[in-house]
Amino acid sequence: MTDKDGLLQNAGINTRLSHLGNDPFDYHGFVNPPVVHASTVLFPTARAMEQRAQKYTYGTRGTPTTDALCEAIDALEGAAGTILVPSGLAAVTVPFLAFLSSGDHALVVDSVYGPTRHFCDTMLKRLGVSVEYYDPAIGAGIETLIKPNTRLVHTEAPGSNTFEMQDIPAIAAIAHKHGAIVTMDNTWATPVYFRPLDYGVDISIHAATKYPSGHSDILMGTVSANAKHWEQLHEANITLGICGAPDDAYQILRGLRTMGVRLERHYESALTIAKWLEGHEDVAAVLHPALPSFPGHELWKRDFKGASGIFSFVLKADGPAAFKPKAHAFLDALRIFGLGWSWGGFESLAVHVNLNDRRVTKAPTEGPVIRLQIGLEDVADIKLDIERGFAAARAV
Repeated sequence: MTDKDGLLQNAGINTRLSHLGNDPFDYHGFVNPPVVHASTVLFPTARAMEQRAQKYTYGTRGTPTTDALCEAIDALEGAAGTILVPSGLAAVTVPFLAFLSSGDHALVVDSVYGPTRHFCDTMLKRLGVSVEYYDPAIGAGIETLIKPNTRLVHTEAPGSNTFEMQDIPAIAAIAHKHGAIVTMDNTWATPVYFRPLDYGVDISIHAATKYPSGHSDILMGTVSANAKHWEQLHEANITLGICGAPDDAYQILRGLRTMGVRLERHYESALTIAKWLEGHEDVAAVLHPALPSFPGHELWKRDFKGASGIFSFVLKADGPAAFKPKAHAFLDALRIFGLGWSWGGFESLAVHVNLNDRRVTKAPTEGPVIRLQIGLEDVADIKLDIERGFAAARAV
């Protein structure tokens, strides 16, 4: 370990984000690592080729560029190792495939990311894995759902679209008591605001598409494991032939350098907007864990160091028949907010949330749920844009 490595262990998050992942003097002093494009890697001898007796052997198994990003994520997560995959969804599915087999039972939080549920209900089912969805508020009560063949418990906090919190340490303790692995989708908080492996999680999952990228132009996922589960995760990744591209890894590593300061702005602006919406006449409820009024606030306050820029609110509507017309009128009137999937970029986005797939945690009944990604624009301009939406919704 160099002197710089030792200093970074105890440094502030923005200092760490500015320096983790590579040593410029490994590359003649250039600040950023080079982008190494590779499929074939040459060996000096047949014996070296036979024994793979060198650090790099083939492009799917890593390059200096992808290694630089993995080392940065390892340091942020406190992980034994990290793999890169082509999307946030792949960051969920690869560990599922790594640790689940036919005949196994998995417990998945009901407020899970929609495409994760689709994967569970289609491919995992076809592969002979049974999946049961549980209430995010279950905590240690999850023990009542554990079966002799339960091999994996998947968590996501806050939950997708409705932002339910989970008691991660309590769930992890019960899962481990029964020999199950614990995975967590930590995309909302990033390792800046929550480090899952410190709270009993075995596999930390992150859609780097979001805040690490920060510019809505890269797709990538990271999966970080503790020492007990790293080798099995890594072997599955190699077996599946899934890897992150070096150009994308370079861009994500570049995005990490400013992620801390961007998250501070997202956090501050989103919480300001959420507090404002709480008192708005057109809003039935605001779903944001950092609000004291939110049911999961105490868990968020206990475990998390901050909040990101995405939350939801319930738009008031007189009966289910008015939900979609009011939601569409609100969205169509927006000018600063874009209408688009994903989040974590510099721009504000809005989506009418579909909660029809929920099994346990049902959708709010007071009106449609609108998810907001609060970007880096000025708060005053964001508020004016939201008011345009309210005016249009009132006219329906």
